[in-house]
Amino acid sequence: MANVLMQGNEAVVEGAIAAGMRFFAGYPITPSTEIAEGASRRLPQVGGHFVQMEDELASMAAVIGASTTGAKSITATSGPGFSLKQENIGYACLAEIPCVIVDVQRCGPSTGLPTSPSQGDYMQARWGTHGDHPMIALSPSSVAETYRLAIRAFNLSEKYRTPVILLMDEIVGHMREGIRIPTPDEIEIVNRREAGNYGAYKFAYRVPEGKISLGMRPFGEGSRYNMTGLMHDYSGFPVNSPVITHELMERIMHKISDHLDDILETEEYRMEDAEYAVACFGGTARAARDAVDAAREQGIKAGMWRPVTVWPFPEESLKKAAANLKGILMAEHNYGQMLLEVERCVRGGVPIEFIGRVDGTVIPPSEILEKLQAMHAGGAEGHHAK
Repeated sequence: MANVLMQGNEAVVEGAIAAGMRFFAGYPITPSTEIAEGASRRLPQVGGHFVQMEDELASMAAVIGASTTGAKSITATSGPGFSLKQENIGYACLAEIPCVIVDVQRCGPSTGLPTSPSQGDYMQARWGTHGDHPMIALSPSSVAETYRLAIRAFNLSEKYRTPVILLMDEIVGHMREGIRIPTPDEIEIVNRREAGNYGAYKFAYRVPEGKISLGMRPFGEGSRYNMTGLMHDYSGFPVNSPVITHELMERIMHKISDHLDDILETEEYRMEDAEYAVACFGGTARAARDAVDAAREQGIKAGMWRPVTVWPFPEESLKKAAANLKGILMAEHNYGQMLLEVERCVRGGVPIEFIGRVDGTVIPPSEILEKLQAMHAGGAEGHHAK
């Protein structure tokens, strides 16, 4: 155990290494560059490999390739690079290749404000690649949580054989905080199951009865099987069959949706008797907690509800939290992306107010408090002030 002062981006590297990450491929981009720098320094020390690729497309491809050989692999980027990775993220979803993608969000679109905070990639994290596909995304609000969620991202990726996105933001990525590094015996690590492929070219994608996902034998260790971005049968070879396509899509979607109890994580702060709740995620939660404390001092029964697993969206948790509320205040550093999910889940049952920020500055606690005061004084009116 050690207590250290650490930056959020540094915590990604240390958490990933603790999880067993041994390969990084990426391309420098603000505000995630410290992750690449840290990986380039730390991976050789633990027998791993760092490669700076020529661009983000190649980076994602290299991560996929390394993962197929058995290496726990990661890449890190920000908005423009995240866009470029999407096609290969889709490939990893359909080919069921475990990997972790870190997106330290910055103000956009396009080049935008490279050093300024944003949470504008929230919807892209779920729907950035084309077609229906499974997706898990986690969003930390502190440096300590970044370390923990970096480990959890790898565990979920390996367990469900799927890409996992660590959806950070500049607020957390560049923040420095004192954190406690756990000892190895305190960390749960999920390693890849290597259940066989039943012979050359046979049943590479057949899931054994009762298993949530299939094993993956590393390339280069004696078994031959096919991987493709096309719809495929158990052998991994392309098909045009609607029946087999349906079975494949049902399986990759349900391996996530059927295990939400294991995947979903939320934080509730002072929600026990709350009448008004601030809904938020990532770095925005820091201002929200301060605003909730200040509101409580003024006699306003405020609380905070935050999804740590931002995809799949923890809608049942929100519905339960909203049951006794007089109003919800959605606060996020975008133009209302998670707001759409909150509205969908609440369905008019609770009035919703909104605070968004898209100018590269942060939402201060005072602005959230002022909104809570107005909601308490006059009742939440349910309009969305953007």
